Amino acid sequence: MMRIKFLVFSLLFSLFSIGQPPASYTSVDARMSEIPKHLTSSTSSIANYINSNFKTDDDKIRAVYYWTASNISYNVENRYAVATAETIENKINKTLKTRSGTCGDYAAVFNDIANKVGVNTVVISGYTKQNGNVDALSHVWCASLIGNKWYLFDPTWASGYVDKGRFYKKMDDSYFKVNPSRMIATHMPFDYLWQFLNFPITNQEFYAGIGQVDKSKNRYDFQAEIANYNQLAEVGQLLSAKDRIEKNGVKNELIKKEIAYNTKKIDYLRESKAIADLNYIINLYQEGVTELNAFINYRNRQFKPLNSDAEIRKMIISPNNKLEYCQELLNNLERVGASNTSNINKIKKSLQETVQMARQHEAFTYNYLSKPIKARESLFYTSI
Repeated sequence: MMRIKFLVFSLLFSLFSIGQPPASYTSVDARMSEIPKHLTSSTSSIANYINSNFKTDDDKIRAVYYWTASNISYNVENRYAVATAETIENKINKTLKTRSGTCGDYAAVFNDIANKVGVNTVVISGYTKQNGNVDALSHVWCASLIGNKWYLFDPTWASGYVDKGRFYKKMDDSYFKVNPSRMIATHMPFDYLWQFLNFPITNQEFYAGIGQVDKSKNRYDFQAEIANYNQLAEVGQLLSAKDRIEKNGVKNELIKKEIAYNTKKIDYLRESKAIADLNYIINLYQEGVTELNAFINYRNRQFKPLNSDAEIRKMIISPNNKLEYCQELLNNLERVGASNTSNINKIKKSLQETVQMARQHEAFTYNYLSKPIKARESLFYTSI
């Protein structure tokens, strides 16, 4: 969602700017204005330029903010476009090439450059409020950890404004390095973890314009929760986010869509992992069968040429262990889609038969090795 120009409040808004004063960053802005064009075709080259010119995280994040807001224009025509399965890399490359995009593109570029210059940064999705009214479109912005404190940045709103369906380029420092307690007045994350507040507000409170700290609530240790979140795998992160989003109140359609998106992505990731696990099981199954066939061939030759007892034992233990492990993995496999159910059942049946065969050969081997050497040869003439 792009910032809409409200002429009536333009003067008032400038008096109550919520961002950091830009005066101390004049030299940073000037240096970023001088970046050679050939160094702006990738986030890596932009990051290298920033790292070679600035030392502190404060100056680096200013450089990221200034370059992103100054060089990308808002694509008004695409503001209602439905998000596609475009990769982050493609999104960034497209934005750098066209020098235009919507909020997700601004945030992707900002986030990528910031992390490449060594500033821990995350992308936040949510919705916003302008002139007291909640916007109908969702929005994306960023947060960066600077000096052990989280600050918020909105490179989209910083780049200009839309008036009567047209984008006007105008750098705005109101959205640079904003304290979370102030940003919450206009930017509401879907997941309250990214409010960076010890007393996060609900969606209902955001609608009502209640942004002040309510210490009657239970204190929320967002720093510890972020640390816990970062330890989770992607599915775990999505599940925890979905839980927090639902707890904070499903106030509008944007929140419903976010929950639906999370649910769909969780299902997709689980199914993708299950399919990857299934392929691993099949490959391991094939290894086990290959080793078992090698053992059967060796047994058919009456264990000739003769190996040590330990080597013979290993020849049957290895495939048996692999096959039994395949069974364990297959029994614990999560859903892989209805279309694969029949194939999995066939694999289970085949695997069960193979495991039984391997166990019979293992029983023969242990019996063989338990006998005196002179009594062993006769065992080859009995059935397993």
